[in-house]
Amino acid sequence: MRWTLKPNPETHRIAALKKALQVDDLVAKLLLQRDIVTYDEAKTFFRPNLDDLHDPFLMKDMDKAVERIESALSNKENILVFGDYDVDGTTSVALMSSYLKSRTDLVATYIPDRYDEGYGVSYKGIDFAEDNGFSLIIALDCGVKAVEKVKYAKEKGIDFIICDHHRPGSQLPDAIAVLDPKRDDCEYPYKELCGCGVGFKLIQALASREGKTIEDLVDYLDLVATALGADIVPITGENRTLAYFGLQVINTNPRPGIKAILAQIKKEEFTITDVVFIVAPRINAAGRMKHGNHAVTLLTEADYNLAAAYALDIDQFNTERRDADQRITEEALQQIEEQKEQERFTTVVYNETWHKGVIGIVASRLTETYYRPTIVFTKSGDKLAASARSVSGFDVYNALEACSSYIEQFGGHKYAAGLTLKEENYEAFKQAFEDEVSNTIDKSLLVPEIKIDAEIDLRDITPKFYRILKQFAPFGPGNMTPIFMSQNLKDTGYGKCVGEEDKHLRITVSQTGTDKLVCIGFGLGDKLNIVSNQKPFKAVYSIDENEWNGNVSLQLKLRDIKE
Repeated sequence: MRWTLKPNPETHRIAALKKALQVDDLVAKLLLQRDIVTYDEAKTFFRPNLDDLHDPFLMKDMDKAVERIESALSNKENILVFGDYDVDGTTSVALMSSYLKSRTDLVATYIPDRYDEGYGVSYKGIDFAEDNGFSLIIALDCGVKAVEKVKYAKEKGIDFIICDHHRPGSQLPDAIAVLDPKRDDCEYPYKELCGCGVGFKLIQALASREGKTIEDLVDYLDLVATALGADIVPITGENRTLAYFGLQVINTNPRPGIKAILAQIKKEEFTITDVVFIVAPRINAAGRMKHGNHAVTLLTEADYNLAAAYALDIDQFNTERRDADQRITEEALQQIEEQKEQERFTTVVYNETWHKGVIGIVASRLTETYYRPTIVFTKSGDKLAASARSVSGFDVYNALEACSSYIEQFGGHKYAAGLTLKEENYEAFKQAFEDEVSNTIDKSLLVPEIKIDAEIDLRDITPKFYRILKQFAPFGPGNMTPIFMSQNLKDTGYGKCVGEEDKHLRITVSQTGTDKLVCIGFGLGDKLNIVSNQKPFKAVYSIDENEWNGNVSLQLKLRDIKE
């Protein structure tokens, strides 16, 4: 692990913000690191307000999208809501279809089959629309690169509205409207919305034409917050406001489908981290193991008893997904070990029998293990399909673009992408990808980095300070959980390994003249020797709460320790 201490903001900026907010130096410093400079910015950060959301009509083509949907509603046209099979796609379809169904009965949904149709807008989906009399398709979380498919639909008299957040290609589809904040010609103030977020802006615009306000749309925000967490987009600006109020809905009045998932977990309050690790994997499991339609059915069901039955099915899909994920990860690790004849800057593995639904998860696991850009391939029809994952600081999308002569199709983000290619191009692509990464990556990025917000003493960790820290939530990219470092720590002598196979470390630390604090270090069991015999050590950690027998106390969640 590389420990990187973030640079200190200038002293005069800390002093100015400290005075404006009446907080201590440390809180001012943490805010400045998050680009919060003024009293008003701090107020927006600590007290998000739905009125802070941007006018949806600032998004390029929003007026055209609204006009076309209003025309479809007036003329009683059949509308097909189309979305990808992952969490962002299925929540987007649930959001858009449930809103439109409050205004018309002539709405249906379509999720492509991961195995039969692959990612994004499909010819099969367009044929389905033609066969069933749909004259308008609203595509969510996909479509910005579907130039040929939108053209195909147009030839059949079917219009497209695209709500996407992926990077466009050199040419935009000839759709009625292409809503995507990442368009070069889109001046929308916030660029990091997820697909469901773009869909929400569209229903916000439609609702405003009915005289409704943002307050009338709050019930949809549990879906938006779920998509934001699952898609790992920055939790900054507008996303932070949407996540903040979405979590309130999740914790107070979630839709039956989400309530049924949460009922399987005994917990009083759910955070964005719970959404990422509890809700999202279950919704994703439907599209991975069976079909994304199961997720849409769950998320749009109004009857709780039915939703609870659907949630049980989806929990079973998730169990199957975990089993497949574990088996394939083990096989991939073995394949990598057998290839160790040379030093590589990438991990690229392939097995034609691997389950296409879990190769993205396996790619993430391999990235965690070897910490280098990773691609996992499997057979999909007569092609190879793959999921790519990257390490912090390296743009895997750009690397794929540099190898595009070997690729049939690709799309995605800086840190995660999907691609297909012909089997005969696999070896050539694998070498081209290795060459591109080895020539362009900063080699320091191949060592995992912990970014440390501040070095503090244990005496700085007070209940008051923790109450303020909790208000920094919801956490996510762009606003990560604050990480601290302390030096000259000593274990009280009772440190021990805990958990299955002694994987975890539990110690009680003190610093000269301070109270003791309990620490838990997940996955750090092999570092017990560093703290044994009361040797001094330094630690990187976040601050957490521990509840035991009704008593709540502060504890440190260790990220790493060193002599």
